[in-house]
Order: sequence, then C-alpha cells, then structure tokens
Amino acid sequence: MRRVILPLPRELDGDLWLSPIGAQAAPAARRLGHAHAELELNLVVRGSGAYLIDGRRVALRPRSLVWLFPAQHHLMLDDAPDLEMWIGVFRPRLLRAACRSAGSRTLARQRVETPLQKRLAAEAAARLERLFEEVAESRGRPDAFNAGLAFAALAAWGLFSDADEAGPGTDVHPAVERAARLLREEPGGELNLAGLARRAGLSPARLSRLFKQQTGVSLTQYRNRFRLERFLELYGEGQRRSMLQAALEAGFGSYPQFHRVFRARMGVGPRGYRRKKDSNQ
Repeated sequence: MRRVILPLPRELDGDLWLSPIGAQAAPAARRLGHAHAELELNLVVRGSGAYLIDGRRVALRPRSLVWLFPAQHHLMLDDAPDLEMWIGVFRPRLLRAACRSAGSRTLARQRVETPLQKRLAAEAAARLERLFEEVAESRGRPDAFNAGLAFAALAAWGLFSDADEAGPGTDVHPAVERAARLLREEPGGELNLAGLARRAGLSPARLSRLFKQQTGVSLTQYRNRFRLERFLELYGEGQRRSMLQAALEAGFGSYPQFHRVFRARMGVGPRGYRRKKDSNQ
C-alpha cells in the first residue's frame, strides 16, 4: 500500500476544498492509488467516476458521499473530464477530540469492513455544500477553520447516517482482486499476462475481459498506474537518478513508453511536470 503524506499546514487539523474540474487537474497522488493517515470524505458535485477501494468498485455520481479511511487503499479508476467534488481530510487528533458519541466514533477508526458510500438527497447535499463553502472561507483563521472542520465532519456523518442505504460497492471476482493485488505489489516485475492469469486462476482471455469489465480499466492501464506511482517515488527520493533511470527502474520498457503513459495519465509531459514541481518549491 502506498501511503502518502498530505501537505497539511501544521496549525490545521485537516483541510477542505472544492477540487478542480477534471481528473487531470487533480494532484498526482489523487490520480494514483494511495492511502494516508487522515480520514477523507468526497462529496461529488457534478460528473461521474469510480474508485477501487480495497478490491471493490465504488461508482461516483452527483451527490455521492464517500468516506475513505486511513487503512483503505483507494485508486481513482475513471478519469471523467467533468468530475468535480468537495474533498475533506481530517487529522486523527481532530477526530479523537470531536467524535465522542457512540454514533460518531466510527470516524476515528482506521478501517471499516466495506466501503462507506451513499447518495444524499438533493436538499441534504445542497446543505452540506453550503456548509463546506462557509468552512473553506475561514481557512485563513486556523482556530475558526479547525472548529469548522470538526463540525463539517460531524454534520456530514449525520447526513450520511440519515441517508437511504446504499450498497458497499460492487464486489469484484476473486481472480480480479488477486490480479489487482499482484500488479500493485509488482508493478515493475516481469509478470506477463500468462503468468498473471495462472497465479490468479483464470485463463488470460477471461481474466483480461473480467478485469476491464469489473474495474473499468485494462490490466495494462492498471499496471501502468502503479509503475507511475513507483516512478514518482523513485524520482522524488532525492537520489541522483535521471528520469530515464527512474522510469526503467519503475518497470517501463523504454522512455517513449513511459512518456506516453505519463502524459496520458498526468495531463502533462514528464519535463513539464518537473518544471511545474520545481516552480512550486
């Protein structure tokens, strides 16, 4: 599991923001599989998409409210160009202080058995959006913002609990889950389709078909996302690696292949990404 460290200011107990429209506008960590120490919530405003959360596909559509717990690995599967959502992250210290009742203590847990997602009623979603807007506007005043974050988390949980029940996502075939785990653990390995299918327990053709059908992405696309994840880890370690060295070590067969996958997934070429990253430091 790739655990990322979110760039949260020390004085804040979390953060809350309206994401840019489009998956390619999101930070790199969001487009790659990851987990982090903070509880996260997503409230979809418009557009559609899907997460793969611990082996289950969870569809996203307007008014979907999804909770992502610290021990849940989550990967955005679909890159819908119109996807926009509110994203909230809450540090453990905030949750320990705010979630004292039996009903809200779930928010302080590391993991839940199944993904928690429901679709709010239109009025409830609108109320939550207005609250998020008010809280986000106070970000320059840490004490007020932290108090607002705690209230936002509890308010969202209350509306979530009152909403109609929703399924915990679509279970994927055990072989698909095994293949996804193997690709996640060995993104740069030499495991080909035949070897992957053998270890997953299906024929190559059936595994390929089921994987694309149940996750929404092909085996190749899925593996390449984790190769990109590994590249970003290697290239960001501060060691003296060229982009080509990091790309090959991450499992890409050549720089042109790496460049093609990087641009398609990140929305910018590797060198453009590096320039942007350097300018933000």
